[in-house]
Parts: sequence; structure tokens; C-alpha cells
Amino acid sequence: MTQIKPISTPNTDDGYHYQVMRRAIDLIDKAEDPMQLEQIAGEMGMSAAHFQRLFSRWVGVSPKRYQQYLMLGHAKTLMRDRFTTLETAHSLGLSGTGRLHDLFLRWESMSPGEFARKGADLTIYWGWFDSPFGLALVMGTQKGICGLALAAETGEEAAMQDLTARWPLATFVEDPMMLRPWVLTAFGAQDGTLDKAPLYLIGAPFQIKVWEALLSIPSGQVTTYSEIASAVGKPKAVRAVGTAVGRNPVSWLIPCHRALRKSGALGGYHWGLPVKRAMLAYEAARAEA
Repeated sequence: MTQIKPISTPNTDDGYHYQVMRRAIDLIDKAEDPMQLEQIAGEMGMSAAHFQRLFSRWVGVSPKRYQQYLMLGHAKTLMRDRFTTLETAHSLGLSGTGRLHDLFLRWESMSPGEFARKGADLTIYWGWFDSPFGLALVMGTQKGICGLALAAETGEEAAMQDLTARWPLATFVEDPMMLRPWVLTAFGAQDGTLDKAPLYLIGAPFQIKVWEALLSIPSGQVTTYSEIASAVGKPKAVRAVGTAVGRNPVSWLIPCHRALRKSGALGGYHWGLPVKRAMLAYEAARAEA
């Protein structure tokens, strides 16, 4: 299971697995034909055996199999084979009060009036953590996790500015140890001891409806922006849904990476498309491991 450790400052080992995988994505994209294990390992300065162990330990499948999940066409395969109708998901009871897409979460949302105050009188605690997808900035109130940014593509400074700008009147306090039990549980770490990791959604009412719909998409499956629009009762508001998906402040845990275009194209991703591809590949591989 995932190992999550709080850190006070970034260091060169943070997100090592993700960085290796990110470089593999670049290699696969540039190659005209599927690459052999020895080719990929050699390009990254590793022995084939070490590269094999690294990927098998991280994602649970061989590099050859994982390479298939990283191919650009994999999103279309997901659309064909693992498409989720959100109406069905809701009817099965996949909501914010139960077990969500192999994560143990519970959530509540800020009232519209509180949201309009832009975080005034709100204390938000923050810390840096290792995650399966590189360095993660996690933020939370006394009620739960309210922000999770992935800095592998954007950088630490941009990730910090992005989240703090969402609640400009809040007081921000560095305290990773306060957040650590929630983060361990949310990522399924071996030493997570809580039954549930709380989420505290801070957003406009429409945004929260969209994020609630995202929580209904099971791990390893995908849906479309138009499906989400229908699920929140606004079938013609596909563009507005796309904006709300992009403003999701809690990446990975609220799985906006599982929203694709009807064509099977990935669409955008706030923290970088390589991260979105990696997440989809990671989940698909684990679903079949």
C-alpha cells in the first residue's frame, strides 16, 4: 500500500516513483513503436531488473503492461470498457456518506454564506506530503481536508499560490502533523488508523454539486462532462461543469481525473495532463492487478 510521509520542505527523493513514471511517459510518447523493457530502463539510466522492481512495486503490474495503460489511446479504451453512468452510481448508493472509489472518505460542505466570505475567520492548516503522484500540498480545516494540490508539473510555489488564492481571507498555518492522520487514511497508507478521512468542500453551491458527482465515479472507471452535467440536473451546462471540474480543490480524492470528453480525449487537467494520464493508468492497472 502507499507510503505517505509528511515533510517540512521538499527534497530530491520526493515523488521518486512518479518522476520515473513521468519520464517513461515522455519516452513512450516519442517512440514510434512499443519500447522494450531494456530500452526504457537504459534511457533512464537503470538496469532492467531495477526498473521492473520499481514499477511492479509502485503499480502492481509489469512495466510492459503499464506501458499499455500509458499509451495515448488508453483513454478511448476506458470510455469503451469502463464508462460509468452517474445515475446508476447514485442509485447504488455511491455517495459522500459511504465508501467512495476504494478510498474511505466522508464529506461535508461549507454553506453558501460562509463561502461568500472567502475564508474570513477560517484557519486552514497546510503541509507537504509524498504521494503516489509526486509532492502534494494538503490543506485542511478542523473539519477535514479542503485542498490537495499536486506540484510535480506546476512546481511548489505555483501550487501554494493556487490554493491560498481560493480562500484569500483565511489564516494559513503550517501544521503537517495535524493533517497527517487524514492524509494517511485517504491515500490508503499502511499506517493509516482512521476509519474515514474527512473532506470539507469549500466552494460555490454549483461547484459542490459537481464535486459530489465526481465522488460517485468508481476507481478505474471514467465518465464524461455531459454525464456529470446531467447528474447535477443541468444537462446543457457542460461548459460550466468543465469549469467546476477544473476548480476542484482536492485533486485525486475528488477524482476529476476520471472526467473525459465524449470522444475519449483526456480534456484538460488543472495539475498537468501527464498527472491525469498517470492517475488513470495507475487506477486501471491496479484494477486488473
